Amino acid sequence: MPDEVTPRRKPSKAPRTAMPERDPLERTQDFLEVALGYDEELARAEAERCLQCKGPTCIAGCPVNIDIKGFVGKIIEGDYAGGVRVLKERNALPAACGRVCPQEEQCEAACVLARRGDPVAIGHLERFLGDYDLACDLEHRCVPEVGEPSGKRAAVVGSGPSGLACAGELARLGHAVTVFESLHAPGGVLVYGIPEFRLPKAIVTAEIEALVAMGVDVVTDAVVGATYTLAELTAELGFDAVFIGAGAGLPLFLGIPGENLNGVYSANEFLTRNNLMRAYEFPRYDTPIWRGRKIAVVGGGNVAMDAARTAKRLGAEEVFLVYRRSEEEMPARKEEVHHARQEGIEFKMLCSPVEIVGRYGWVTGLTATGMELGPPDSSGRRAPVCVMGSDFVIDCDTVIIALGTRANPILTQAAEGLELTKNGYIVTAEDGATSIPGVYAGGDIVTGSATVIKAMGAGMRAARAMDGFLRA
Repeated sequence: MPDEVTPRRKPSKAPRTAMPERDPLERTQDFLEVALGYDEELARAEAERCLQCKGPTCIAGCPVNIDIKGFVGKIIEGDYAGGVRVLKERNALPAACGRVCPQEEQCEAACVLARRGDPVAIGHLERFLGDYDLACDLEHRCVPEVGEPSGKRAAVVGSGPSGLACAGELARLGHAVTVFESLHAPGGVLVYGIPEFRLPKAIVTAEIEALVAMGVDVVTDAVVGATYTLAELTAELGFDAVFIGAGAGLPLFLGIPGENLNGVYSANEFLTRNNLMRAYEFPRYDTPIWRGRKIAVVGGGNVAMDAARTAKRLGAEEVFLVYRRSEEEMPARKEEVHHARQEGIEFKMLCSPVEIVGRYGWVTGLTATGMELGPPDSSGRRAPVCVMGSDFVIDCDTVIIALGTRANPILTQAAEGLELTKNGYIVTAEDGATSIPGVYAGGDIVTGSATVIKAMGAGMRAARAMDGFLRA
């Protein structure tokens, strides 16, 4: 039986092209980007590994169905501007997504080459094209064309990944779009949650500039639910439809004694102070932050890695990553785990905090108990079980809690008739429609914490449904 995927070209037999990175000892002294990106030679070499499959399986692995074969093919041809145009048909933020999306679990996992070896480095190639576009001045960048004005106005609540994707798609379809952001700078989790050394703020700002060039208006310091209610957006401000992409930014805590001590942070506050409010440049930026000597970060996801690596760059002598499962069960990207180890983060696996201890109101340590892994739980990972009599104290002066987030109720409590789950997330149909006609939602406010690209996919689906509603 012939192979169901027939190569159109003879692929390179070269190994996967490594991404150049800065030396760990050097990079822990500043907040400059760790990964340096491909130059043209490296990008062409990696693109040459692509089979250009007749039936590319990688596209189905992408939550926004980017034409991966198409943009990689353009790199092979040396037509980088053409590659950018292919990317931006489905993704308004390629330079950002190329840096932070977990391609290894999505498009790269579906690559044919992954069946027998290393997949094409799709994320690295996406970043290469995104950076190629941003290297041009705005006049010469790829700004998607917008459709004929529909005469309709749409409000987008939140300027994170889902909101920006929705806004860009609505503008492309010809609608007037205003984005409302509660903080003083747009970008949502891309600017407050992800450190400069993983995603420089200038990248996010530049990609938002392209949306503004499409006609998208951005209003900051506007808290929908307080500054305006959802009803006021339509009844008083005259918007014909609304998309809610407010994210899920309310931090979770451990619920153990000592969480009210000085020196205890949620990862949200710690990262927001450093990322968006630039506390690492104090006193140039007047946002002070407690800089501990010994810091324990509780959690095993990407946010925990970001917090631990940020603490190291702020001058901590020791940083401990405390996680109740083994490293194999950690949800963080393997790349981030690798970088954290390179930078001297100490992993304390199979231990769970039971108390934060202190003196004179300040943290002096974290009491944890040993764990062992039992049968898999509902997440598919082996469930941690306490080992009796195994308590020990981790000497530290700062504890950062990175256990995830939940929906912030400011907006939803002020929205009469908006159906919510028992955990406070918005209930939607598959296309993002909520229980209120003309109001749509997507991203973390619907699903809980997920990836940037999945949130963008939800925003784009909702935009297409909103287009149908607006034209009805």
